[in-house]
Amino acid sequence: MTDRLLTSLDTALDGAGQLVGAVAAEQWELPTPCSDWTVRQLVNHLVGGNRLFARVLRGEPLPPLDQLGRRGAEDQLGGDPAAAFAGSADELRAALRAPGVLAGTYTVPAGTLPGSAVVHLRTVEMLVHGWDLARATGQQVPFSDDLAEPELAFSGDMLQRLPAGRQPFAPSRPVSGDAPAIDRLAALLGRTPDQG
Repeated sequence: MTDRLLTSLDTALDGAGQLVGAVAAEQWELPTPCSDWTVRQLVNHLVGGNRLFARVLRGEPLPPLDQLGRRGAEDQLGGDPAAAFAGSADELRAALRAPGVLAGTYTVPAGTLPGSAVVHLRTVEMLVHGWDLARATGQQVPFSDDLAEPELAFSGDMLQRLPAGRQPFAPSRPVSGDAPAIDRLAALLGRTPDQG
């Protein structure tokens, strides 16, 4: 089970990294399905999230919640967004593979969760924001049904457990039951797959 979780995250990180690496110079300021973010801001969010989770997994405390929003505006990409993403992915992978890490419990922005749920959260983040990035830049979404289906089940369960008023996503959107799993996951988390 643990190996499968980490393999899924690796695949999601690789797919997202390919999408980031294929962004053309003129596409960084394009809008994304995340209405408040450009392509650059979206990738900045992914890199910052990877680094934040890696720090928490190494035992560093989560910054105060009121600081997380301000930190999100800090530039994480520098002059080479693809290299920044790859470095953050490697940092996250290393933190997750340290002895005993997956058996621990961690306080992350979504709450206090076991290591396995932390892996799921990062995988979902890569899949959904990878979907956003592909849509914004006209790329093919690289995530298979086999990769997205378990994260769809995880996300549906997590959304039901969130306290009232703690919805980090837009309301779920309708989508065909026979749509690809990545589109169903995107719709669950507030995207409109049949547009764009």
